[in-house]
Amino acid sequence: MATGAIRRFQERVLGPNRTGLPSTTSDVWLLGVCYKISEDEASGETNTGCVLAAFQQDFSSKILMTYRRGFEPFRDTTYTSDVNWGCMIRSSQMLFAQALLFHRLGRSWTKKSELPEQEYLETLEPFGDSESSAFSIHNLIIAGSSYGLAAGSWVGPYAICRAWESLACKKRKQTDSKNQTLPMAVHIVSGSEDGERGGAPILCIEDATKSCLEFSKGQSEWTPILLLVPLVLGLDSVNPRYIPSLIATFTFPQSVGILGGKPGASTYIVGVQEDKGFYLDPHEVQQVVTVNKETPDVDTSSYHCNVIRYVPLESLDPSLALGFYCRDKDDFDDFCLRASKLAEDSNGAPLFTITQTHSAINQNNYGFSDDDSEDEREDDWQML
Repeated sequence: MATGAIRRFQERVLGPNRTGLPSTTSDVWLLGVCYKISEDEASGETNTGCVLAAFQQDFSSKILMTYRRGFEPFRDTTYTSDVNWGCMIRSSQMLFAQALLFHRLGRSWTKKSELPEQEYLETLEPFGDSESSAFSIHNLIIAGSSYGLAAGSWVGPYAICRAWESLACKKRKQTDSKNQTLPMAVHIVSGSEDGERGGAPILCIEDATKSCLEFSKGQSEWTPILLLVPLVLGLDSVNPRYIPSLIATFTFPQSVGILGGKPGASTYIVGVQEDKGFYLDPHEVQQVVTVNKETPDVDTSSYHCNVIRYVPLESLDPSLALGFYCRDKDDFDDFCLRASKLAEDSNGAPLFTITQTHSAINQNNYGFSDDDSEDEREDDWQML
């Protein structure tokens, strides 16, 4: 449970604690799945609210990572908790855990009351709070030290994406391709020349293919891949011109959500209704728990949340990161088609663009239209 002080801090930063559904008539999108809610159903007058119940079950099945206390100290420190500074790391763990669940159990999986599946426990196990757990907060801080990650310090979306890239690379080199703890390539979508020229990030298919080849150690041209897209979409808050595109990303079946929130208070956004974002909140303080496949009766309730919270997308900090999981080449191709269409319909304000090769990046390869000048496309945009 969150202490009173932490809850007051959370409400001061994130705003009033808004729960439930902001609308009784608008569609809800939750990581690529649409829940069509009618006014009659929302009021309970017809069909006993089965769509709402399905949405609630889906939402509460998403993995929640929160502040923990009582873990082993970080190297050369006395920190045994990440309270007040670890929320971005926890938000990123949620996104990666969700990608792993999609990979192992599929998008339609929901948590049941009976004994959990082994694949579910195997998904949670590497997120334990010790250096022996592959994706622990300890190992992320070590892997991301060159990007500013340190015990006791808050970190932004770009740095945590790079930390995951470094950690994934390290784990890949330590194990053979058939026994990877993270069974997917991790690819960060950045601006041309790694962001030095600014502008919208560019997903170069040539680079994504290279990431898959490196992950498989040259054995396969394509593997499952997790795409991370760190963005800055304004100055003090998200520029309204980007909000329709942010909403649209949740209609992609490849969506694994957004790392975002307010300065110093990250959340994991998993769905939208109109211009509101549903999120999982890491600002709860819970005791460390050990989960592994050898303990099927372990209590995993602290990894889930039944309270549906939402935040206006316009109030988000402009620094955020998108995540997309593509299971195979066909899934990736489908993602590229959707993303290209989204960029084409963005009125000159794409979240990111798609190109086949590096040779096309310097051309007018926004890809789809010659109507907008380069200056107009990069308006209100800066790279992290």
